[in-house]
Order: sequence, then structure tokens, then C-alpha cells
Amino acid sequence: MVAMTKRLKTFQIVFSDPCKTFYCGGDKVSGRVEVEVNEVTRVSAVKVLGLGCAKVEYAKGKQKCRQEAEYLRYEEVLRLDEQPTDSDGSVLLRPGNKYEYSFGFELPQHGQLVSSYKGKFGYVHYYVKAIMNRPQQAPLECKKPFEVEEPLDVNTPDLLSPTGGAKEKKVTCMFIPDGQVSLNAKIDRRGFCEGEDICINAKFENTCSRIVVPKAAIIAKHTYQANGRTKVCRQKLSAVRGNHIISGMCDAWQGKTIRVPKIKPSMLGCNIIRVEYALMIYVHIPGSEKLILELPLVIGTSGIGSRTNSVSSQEGSVSNASQSWVSLRMPSEPPSYCDITRDCRLDQPLTPLLDDVDCDDSPIFMNVPSFTFPPPPAYTEAEEEFNGNARMLPVC
Repeated sequence: MVAMTKRLKTFQIVFSDPCKTFYCGGDKVSGRVEVEVNEVTRVSAVKVLGLGCAKVEYAKGKQKCRQEAEYLRYEEVLRLDEQPTDSDGSVLLRPGNKYEYSFGFELPQHGQLVSSYKGKFGYVHYYVKAIMNRPQQAPLECKKPFEVEEPLDVNTPDLLSPTGGAKEKKVTCMFIPDGQVSLNAKIDRRGFCEGEDICINAKFENTCSRIVVPKAAIIAKHTYQANGRTKVCRQKLSAVRGNHIISGMCDAWQGKTIRVPKIKPSMLGCNIIRVEYALMIYVHIPGSEKLILELPLVIGTSGIGSRTNSVSSQEGSVSNASQSWVSLRMPSEPPSYCDITRDCRLDQPLTPLLDDVDCDDSPIFMNVPSFTFPPPPAYTEAEEEFNGNARMLPVC
């Protein structure tokens, strides 16, 4: 909408399919420009523009870095059906009537657009703008944005191939060698969609004197380019951690999973803005820098190349299998421990075993309880015979 003048009652853009959430390359964007006036108004022309551009803007010290890239430009002069025009092409709009200017244009084919995006230092916007020209008066404008989501299929041979790597780090204490920490990790593919699980196979080895903790996280990397300069923003999206590894010990992850959260697909086709993802597998070493291994990921468009259906079917089969156990004849439940009057709470506070500097993770604790649990209360259970009859046996 646009701020209305005294003469103008309505001036807005309405899409043909208002429920459509996004468009892809090759789709048609259509709709109408609605106009209503409060008094007789002469309109010389109504134009509609389809525009799309990427823009990066940030400050580098006293210098302002700014750059733009255009991906869509369409322009059309609209006409009213069955409306008489003057010799100069202008029309006279009268109050009490609702005038509709229809428009429609096709977006460039797949590969020529980039998906809509809004970040800290840049954006990619698409919108339709209508301009109303009036004789001897300033033109009026109104805009209507729309989303573009370019499909990204992760079912390609390159993204279905496994990837991995290995890293090691020598640890020192006051310039004295203190062993090393190493990791070797692998994932079965690089392409994923939101909601899918990434299975990690990794091995960690600790030969230094410190207690280390292996972790993994999905990292988003936003890169902005303007005036020959590059600005990079990194963000941790989700993370998992393993067990602590004491000196001289190893640990292995066999299919440890981390789920891809709800995020926008990778954006790799824009000249000035890139959105990339990586799986960061790292080892936290107290008093030293982390040992980090990054494996690149490509997050695709949901529903295109996604394995969500197969995952859902597997979960459904597991659920059905678990429900089938409900029909089995189970022994009676034991009495509740709530009936025990003895207080079995910890008498001593938990003692930190490892101070983890990562603010998003909780430290590891150890405790040495100085009490013993009482024996469980007696209960009875059923023993089935071959003929199907059950007899009750007391358990002391």
C-alpha cells in the first residue's frame, strides 16, 4: 500500500494467487493493480515493474562498503479494458468505481535467479512496483514483495559421495611437549535437507596429560563481498558432544547423529552473498586451542532430493514394532519406590571434573556417593507353563 492522498482512496497490488509462498525460476508472476479515487482524477499512465537485486552494505572503519547485483528487471505499461482514452493516452478515473490493471510476467529460467535472503549485512529482495503518473503532479508508487526459492537438489553424485578427514595437534605445557590429540572423522555424504540426521563415524585419541572432550556442530558461514572486501559471519546452529577422554585413552563414534535444523538452503549462485554450511568436528582441550576438522555440507531444498519420506517410513515401522510389544503378556509391575521412607538424596554436592569453556555446554561432574540404596520391595511375577496356565511364585 501507499500513503493515500485526498484524491486517491486505494492504490495497491494484489497477486493472482495470494496463498503462494514462493516462486521458482520460470514461474509466472501475475496479478492486478487496484485503483479507487475520491474525486475525478486524470491518470496519464500506470506502469508495473518486476525487480530483484542483491545488496551488500557495511562499514569498514570510516569507509562504507556497498555493492549491488541485479537479477530481475521487467517493465510494462498497463491498460484498462473497455476504458476510453484521450489522444495522449490518459484516462479519467471517477469516484465510486474500482479500476483494475492486470499484469503478468515470467521469471528467468532456473539458474539465472538466486533465492531470497535477508542477513546482517546484505539481502536479496524481489518485488513488484506499480507507478501511477498524473499530469503536473508527482507520481505515486506502491510495492508488493514476493519470495523466490531456487530448487537445490542434493541427489547428485558429487553430494552423495562420502567425505572425511583427519587432524592432529601437539599439546605443550610451558613450552614443554605434553603429547598430542588426534581425530579422524567421516560422513557418508555431503548433501542434506532440513530434518535429516547426519551420521558421524569418528575416532579420537588423547596422549596428552589433560582431559579432552570431542564435540560436533553444524556451522553456517555467511560471506559478504563489497568494494573488493570480504566480510564473513559464522554461526553455530546445533551441536552434540561425546564422553570425556582421559590421558592415554581413545574413543570412537559409530554413527553418532546430529540433526539438521530448520534452515534456509545453501546459496551458492550469488556474486556478492554466499551462504555455506559445514559440519565442524572438534576436540576441546583445556588450556589450549581446539582441534578442529570442518567437513563441507550442502543443504538442499526440502522436498527435492530429500530422503524425508524414507526416514519417516523407517520411523513408522519402528513405531509399529514397538506397539506390537504392548500386546504381549507382561508380568505385574513391581511396587513403587515412593513407598520407601528412607531419604536417598545425595548428601554431598557435585564436584566439577572438567571446566568446559563452551558456554552452550554443561560441565562434566563426578560424585562419590556415601550411601547405599535399600533393597527393592518384594513383588510377585508370573511364570508361564507350556499349557498356558500361569502360577505365581513368591520372590523374597
